[in-house]
Amino acid sequence: MNTILAHIKKLDWVLITCAALITVFGLVGIYSYGLAQQDFADFQKQLVFFVAGFLVMLAVSFFDYRILRNNSYLILILYGICLLLLLGLHFFAPDIRGTRGWYRIGFLSLDPLEPTKIILIILLAKYFSMRHVELYKFKHILVSGAYIFFPALFVFIKPDLGGTMVLLLIWIGILLVSGIKLKHFLIISICFLLVFGLAWQFLLKDYQKGRIISFIFPYDVLGGSWSQTQTKISIGSGQIFGTGIGNDSQVQYGFLPEPHTDFIYSAIGQQWGLAGISVLFLLYIIFIWRVLKIALTAESNFPRLFAVGFGIVLIAQFVINIGMNLSLLPVVGLYLPLVSYGGSGLVGTFISIGILQSMLKKN
Repeated sequence: MNTILAHIKKLDWVLITCAALITVFGLVGIYSYGLAQQDFADFQKQLVFFVAGFLVMLAVSFFDYRILRNNSYLILILYGICLLLLLGLHFFAPDIRGTRGWYRIGFLSLDPLEPTKIILIILLAKYFSMRHVELYKFKHILVSGAYIFFPALFVFIKPDLGGTMVLLLIWIGILLVSGIKLKHFLIISICFLLVFGLAWQFLLKDYQKGRIISFIFPYDVLGGSWSQTQTKISIGSGQIFGTGIGNDSQVQYGFLPEPHTDFIYSAIGQQWGLAGISVLFLLYIIFIWRVLKIALTAESNFPRLFAVGFGIVLIAQFVINIGMNLSLLPVVGLYLPLVSYGGSGLVGTFISIGILQSMLKKN
């Protein structure tokens, strides 16, 4: 018992507390959405996911992360399982508004993208930590790109443009931190531009193109620009201190689409106003800084690159989601970490925090 208590005391409780408080913001937003729907099932499930994720995080913190660093076969097996789960979506997952994104398991849903993010960060952290002195060789960029290519492809054809962007950003971010040569980075950038051009012409769905077009030309207020208009109304009407829980008109009257997932930031903006959003921003800044601090203080490359990869996921999803809500970026269907409704994302984030705690303890 004394050993367990000593371990718990060594955890980064600033990071954990920030994560918990950010989650509470999300729970309040989901509760307000429940008032509008007169159905609190989502709130109750998210609360259960929060408790479960917190307990799993504590359990994972006791795990020795060096098992992942030293066992290549285990990582490759987990990577293969993630690929099979992503591929299986196209055959076994229900079609929900044209997207096959989740497995239905009773009253629960499983998004295999979330464990895939964690496994890819671990895999890339291991790969580059063993080859950082050879990164000048372009073949290592190609091999690491192959690891990303297949899950990114399976996620893209779900279709999930936002998830694909996050996977690619994990790869690019870890490459940059590992020390990629400038000319190699320029080659990759040119390839991305070419791929995007081909994807626009042959692969993107009409509604995905419509979201990008409506972002550039936001004039169809009752059509493609509806979401952007409603997010602005929601955030603007919150003013300084917000309208309060249950008084957020855009949520209660159903004007704001997906106020518990993609656009929960706008809902919180109306409920809590500028004051509440400022607190949420501050919590995120502290949370992400504590993650990156683990990377800066790590004594070896593997924990450093894992912390960087996790930080990239947080920053990318935070920036893209809030950019969507502020009409600064097109809508790509990306949730706000720890805040938006979704058990897979919430528990997955807490598992990553648990791995970080294990790394912090072993440093």
